[in-house]
Amino acid sequence: MDHEKDALINELTELIDTVSGLPECKNVSKRMYSNLVRRVKLLSPLVEELKDSDVVEVGDDVVHGLELLRIALNSALELLKSVNEGSKIFQALQMDTISLRFLNVTEQIEDALSHIPYNKLDISEEVREQIELVHAQFKRAKGKMESPDVQLVIDLAMAEREQDPDSMIFKRLSEKLHLRTVNDLKKESLAIHDMVISSGGVPEECFETIAFLLRKLKDCAMTGNPEMDVLEGDKSMIKHRSPVIPDDFRCPISLELMKDPVIVSTGQTYERSCIQKWLDAGHKTCPKTQQTLLHTALTPNYVLKSLIALWCENNGVELPKNQGNCRNKRSGAGGSDCDRAAIDALLQKLANGNPEQQRAAAGELRLLAKRNADNRVCIAEAGAIPLLVELLSSSDSRTQEHAVTALLNLSINESNKGTIVNAGAIPDIVDVLRNGSMEARENAAATLFSLSVVDENKVAIGAAGAIPALIDLLCQGTPRGKKDAATAIFNLSIYQGNKVRAVRAGIVPPLMRLLKDPGGGMMDEALAILAILASHQEGKAAIGQAEPIPILVEVIRTGSPRNRENAAAVLWSLCTGDVQNLKVARDLGVEEVLKELSENGTDRAKRKAGSVLELLQRVDAVDS
Repeated sequence: MDHEKDALINELTELIDTVSGLPECKNVSKRMYSNLVRRVKLLSPLVEELKDSDVVEVGDDVVHGLELLRIALNSALELLKSVNEGSKIFQALQMDTISLRFLNVTEQIEDALSHIPYNKLDISEEVREQIELVHAQFKRAKGKMESPDVQLVIDLAMAEREQDPDSMIFKRLSEKLHLRTVNDLKKESLAIHDMVISSGGVPEECFETIAFLLRKLKDCAMTGNPEMDVLEGDKSMIKHRSPVIPDDFRCPISLELMKDPVIVSTGQTYERSCIQKWLDAGHKTCPKTQQTLLHTALTPNYVLKSLIALWCENNGVELPKNQGNCRNKRSGAGGSDCDRAAIDALLQKLANGNPEQQRAAAGELRLLAKRNADNRVCIAEAGAIPLLVELLSSSDSRTQEHAVTALLNLSINESNKGTIVNAGAIPDIVDVLRNGSMEARENAAATLFSLSVVDENKVAIGAAGAIPALIDLLCQGTPRGKKDAATAIFNLSIYQGNKVRAVRAGIVPPLMRLLKDPGGGMMDEALAILAILASHQEGKAAIGQAEPIPILVEVIRTGSPRNRENAAAVLWSLCTGDVQNLKVARDLGVEEVLKELSENGTDRAKRKAGSVLELLQRVDAVDS
């Protein structure tokens, strides 16, 4: 038992030292990463004192508690390394998942600490008190999901769903993601490559977004760097070099760079023409593994194809020719990015099939539209949108889910937005938002957000009655549904008429509830919406009736930079022309926190803080 204890303590010491020595995190998970590292470091005195302890015999309960702690710290180290070394773009797109992983590790460590019987350990009173304080920190952190940066969420959504997003979006993203320089982007490209090749853990639809964002951020870095002419010169030199092709990009048969990679039933990837020749010659096995093929269907490896294209672009190698133009392919090839004949067959089922065929066809179109830009163009050109709109009123909930999600995916294409609206989709999407299954409601909210990027659609969506239904989803939806609803409400409320609709539909009370529940993960969204509503007189009045000033002052004192900025904007709106609100804020000590914000906040936060401070000075002058 003594040997087991010593081995455990040595491993715990090593784990804590390794975590303590991890480099600073520079991505969207920075706050969660830093908090976890800091708390783990604070466990060091416990293991150091146990190491020096004279107690020889320890009970099974002590060993059990320490073993739980070892397992938990191993999980923490694995998470921290993956976050710090992984793709920053992928993590930004998966923030909810990353937050949940941090939450799970936090709960795991807290549970381990609660199983250690400190009264049976030979440790000083001082160390015991310190560990109790650390344990209390883990307890407080338990169950509290990190609030997302609402501006980041909106920018990512706009970048992903718009055909030609504003360049300012990518400028903000480059700052948020710490991808400012070409060197940063090279490291990011390698991180994406390692992630895809080592684990295959990136869904193809997600990879398309990652590759697009990486290209745009690279353009942003080059535009903002006056020394880029040198880099352009380097490009011509790169073309004369022969960059080493990664083994994963070579076909195992020809050993050449793959242009049209496909997957066989064993999971191995080959160049299409090479494996097709192998199969045409009558072979029934996988050339690399020699396993018997269960079938001879070839599945396009879109993720690897995009990764190869990205590598070619970064290394000055001629890009593989696009295999995905909108044209018919010979029957049985099974690998075109956009098979018009197959799409036409699906549309026939949508128009004339029985309910089961319609459900299946809508589901296939949903997946095809999610996969890539070519498919979205082909599906729309084939005339799918009016047929999908008709299915929004289907009595089959799954068919309805497929239809609204297919429209969501199609709406990523700018020209498709107009086609969807012209097909009369908005009232039907709003009806799905009111009455559909939770998945259908969430995707209906996301579709309305996507369509609302076009300004004239904001008016039509508001007039169709979407806002009360979005507020209902904001109150009752899943965490994802609430975020979809909040994002749509925020975007719609840019139009003044929709601000009035939102206020009159009663949005302020649920926003205040979200604001008062920091563990709910919706504070960022609630503040962003309140800030935009407060710019309208009716919104300002409704927010004032909810007596928000105490919580606004607290957010300005302790919140994230973006939340402090929005809280200051709401406070400024409430205090402009309202002496009573100014006095309430002053009595709560707002002057001190505003002075600090005016020095350390974002540019907009500094302006708002300065404006409120000026108002306070006028009130003080009158009172004196």
